[in-house]
Amino acid sequence: MIDVIVAGGGPTGVMLASELRLHGGHVVVLEKAAEPTRVVRALGLHVRSIEVMDQRGLLERFLPLGQQYPVGGFFAGIPKPTPDRLDTAHPYILGIPQTTTERLLTEHATELGVEIRRGCELVGLSQDDHGVTVELADGTQLRSRYLVGCDGGRSTVRKLLGVGFPGESARVEWLLGEVELTAPPEELAAVVAEVRKTQKGFGAGPLGDGVYRVVVPAAGVAEDRTVPPTLEEVKQQLRVFAGTDFGVHSPRWLSRFGDATRLAERYRVGLVLLAGDAAHIHPPLGGQGLNLGIQDAFNLGWKLAAEVNGWAPEGLLDSYQTERHPVAADVLDNTRALVELTSLEPGAQAVRRLVSELMDFEEVNRYLIEKITAIGVRYDFGEGHELLGRRLRDVGLKRGRLYGLMHGGRGLLLDQTGRLSVAGWADRVDHVVDVSEELDVPAALLRPDGHVAWVGEDQRELLSQLPKWFGAPVN
Repeated sequence: MIDVIVAGGGPTGVMLASELRLHGGHVVVLEKAAEPTRVVRALGLHVRSIEVMDQRGLLERFLPLGQQYPVGGFFAGIPKPTPDRLDTAHPYILGIPQTTTERLLTEHATELGVEIRRGCELVGLSQDDHGVTVELADGTQLRSRYLVGCDGGRSTVRKLLGVGFPGESARVEWLLGEVELTAPPEELAAVVAEVRKTQKGFGAGPLGDGVYRVVVPAAGVAEDRTVPPTLEEVKQQLRVFAGTDFGVHSPRWLSRFGDATRLAERYRVGLVLLAGDAAHIHPPLGGQGLNLGIQDAFNLGWKLAAEVNGWAPEGLLDSYQTERHPVAADVLDNTRALVELTSLEPGAQAVRRLVSELMDFEEVNRYLIEKITAIGVRYDFGEGHELLGRRLRDVGLKRGRLYGLMHGGRGLLLDQTGRLSVAGWADRVDHVVDVSEELDVPAALLRPDGHVAWVGEDQRELLSQLPKWFGAPVN
């Protein structure tokens, strides 16, 4: 029997599949599309996602194919310097097309042994106490121990489960596409710079080979967002906002997106789970969608692998929803706020000016940047040290760096005392005795996703925490 079927072969799905394969699971990814998409909806990796890639030894694949941008001014496009002392070794945004991210993650998954089946559309599912039966469009049935829906905002898995998807419908819409232009590059750049002084949801930038990515506010909200706009519709809106259509022609693809926000009521129903856009949708401002999905996968992967491998403590898999649902709710809130801050209404502009003033305070600027780049996320592990529940940045060690030790997706005890032991859990937790000048705690127990589960130096305290995250010891 297949251990886990992942429905959806986008970045969330293949990232999850890779995390499961690190722990030996038999994973099959079902992707409806016969070929990889050419549509570039997301344009970058946030700080936390960059850290995730580094934790798994993938960052070197991404860096040469992207461009690093400062995180300063990233919140609502309000021009502010990058805050000092950001809690990360990677204080930048990596500009890289979603298509490239998806390709690199798919290559990684394939290298690990993930089976990816393209042209396979999931149309039905049922589950019992022992597994999930999946029905495909061609009548084929597959059986697995678990199923994860990573199949986007219109998720078939979510609908078949009957999970509610409450939220706010779109009030604003944008048109998006890849087109060719006749306008000279200098003229285009000058006009775009002028329009963006007021219209932050407007843009036109080169992608190479004479192709440009264009985004412009729509005239209204379409009744059916699945119907793409026409080229004439794009031209008309460009003329409205820029006074010219730049001679757009030969579209590769055209699409539309809105500012709807919806959050699944539950992330788990029995042996079926949801991740990425299948669990939450929100406006694209701040570029958080792809990143949120990758981070969902990073949280879920090791927990689901623990279930598959039989060592998961009670409640571990349910902690996926407990931890990630509030994170998504916060993203929905902040993207709504970003939409308001880009509005040209007088009230919204007054709030934007106030927020801009507040961001002159270093702490406010840092807080908002850490929020939007997800390095401010803290899971609720109860009372304790300020590091508890937070992910630990890539600290330098005497013999290398922390993230270089985390490629296998295992837990890690960073022990600066040399007096502790993970005996009984050595098959799940690496014990690293080393010293970091950047870390002022005797020892830290990290989960496979890099979040701090315990700090201290008392062996008895450690023994009380290991079973909570890593199950019963092996005698």
